[in-house]
Amino acid sequence: MLRILLVDDHPVVRAGLRALLSSHEGLDVVAEASSGEQALELVASLRPDVVLMDLRLGAGIDGAQATAAITARPDPPRVVVLTTYETDADILRAVEAGAAGYLLKDSDPQVLVDAVWAASRGETVLNPDVAQRLYRQIRSPRVDLSARETQIVGLVAQGLSNRAIAKELFVTEATVKSHLVHAFSKLGVDSRTAAVAAARERGLIE
Repeated sequence: MLRILLVDDHPVVRAGLRALLSSHEGLDVVAEASSGEQALELVASLRPDVVLMDLRLGAGIDGAQATAAITARPDPPRVVVLTTYETDADILRAVEAGAAGYLLKDSDPQVLVDAVWAASRGETVLNPDVAQRLYRQIRSPRVDLSARETQIVGLVAQGLSNRAIAKELFVTEATVKSHLVHAFSKLGVDSRTAAVAAARERGLIE
């Protein structure tokens, strides 16, 4: 039997995953964790073969941090990230933490089951869209906005005009425009809407 640990802070999600996986021969959900800290304790005590890990786990350590701690253990279980989040930053953090797979929660159930088995065999499993994003991110130079540029793009995302942003930050509109021009250049875009979309995709703003 393949022993699986579910890590998700939503009980309904865990119940659905347990029902799905337990209905397949050879898969045994041995425990559930609602936090990263609890996941680490259960990995140490139960030694599962595969951990299905969400990225956002409320207060405490998040899924990427928990994954890094789990994969640093001697003879660690394979960790497959299963999440609703797919920004470039989320994907890179999970992969860098040692995740053996990265799937989205809207994946077909059979894809998830196959991914669990594949991960247990030492294979890497990536959602096709995630694989494309990861490949693009590796080939593209990293984008680093300054703290002020990030702040201004974040305010643009909230719907504030340049004038409103200037008032919020106690600077001139010309200063706001200057920071936006620099942000546009770094992100490779030419509009406020595109800048917000690009910044969100890269995980630079929420």
